[in-house]
Amino acid sequence: MSYTILIPARLASTRLPNKPLADICGVPMVVRVAQRVQGVNGPSGAARVVVAADSQAIMDACGSHGIESVLTRLDHPSGSDRLAEACELLHLPDGDIVVNVQGDEPLIDPLLPEAVADLLVRRADLSMSTAAHAIGDVADYLNPNVVKVVLDATQRALYFSRAPIPWWRDGADNGAMALPSPAPLRHIGLYGYRVAFLRRFPKLTPAPMEITEALEQLRALWHGHQIAVHVTEQAPGHGVDTPDDLQRVRALFAAASNS
Repeated sequence: MSYTILIPARLASTRLPNKPLADICGVPMVVRVAQRVQGVNGPSGAARVVVAADSQAIMDACGSHGIESVLTRLDHPSGSDRLAEACELLHLPDGDIVVNVQGDEPLIDPLLPEAVADLLVRRADLSMSTAAHAIGDVADYLNPNVVKVVLDATQRALYFSRAPIPWWRDGADNGAMALPSPAPLRHIGLYGYRVAFLRRFPKLTPAPMEITEALEQLRALWHGHQIAVHVTEQAPGHGVDTPDDLQRVRALFAAASNS
């Protein structure tokens, strides 16, 4: 199996300015992510790992650490638009598979991109693939910043939501102090795409439910495209959205380097 990992990276961030260049024990965060999925800190089946940057500063940081990158436009309205342009710049054929790894996930499981790509290799009916993990905490289940997904019998996504789904009939009676059984699933935000679909995706009409939930993947479901979900037993690593998150991840890297 051969696939390309694309890591979108943009400097604009309201909660953490210049986030891709944030220092993590001497290395910019976006480089940490690329190294992680390249196999520096774990195995990966990717033929190529490329950062889709929106600035020369990110390009320079990647270049100084031997990470391939391409310069994309500043005005993309979404990450999928940036990835579609990266596919054009890299001249990727329609039949290729790409995996979108977020540039703020320096602790991502390095095996996860391959598992997501493998779903597209094995199943011709799919346009996209992604990952999920069982929720073990009621607070996460109720947290609108933790996106939930429900699946059909063949592990395809039925719906993604910020609401606690599935919701059991008598949930309101006990004040949602316990989780449903089987455990609900937390969506992990990386995606596999067939390149032909990724080129089409930004041109699809936004879905009403996508606008309501602020979840771009709902556009694919609304237009009838199927998304398979790999359910992993390993909990996702800490992502970086805020200064507090950055300090937590720095501490984890420092502890690992000193062990």
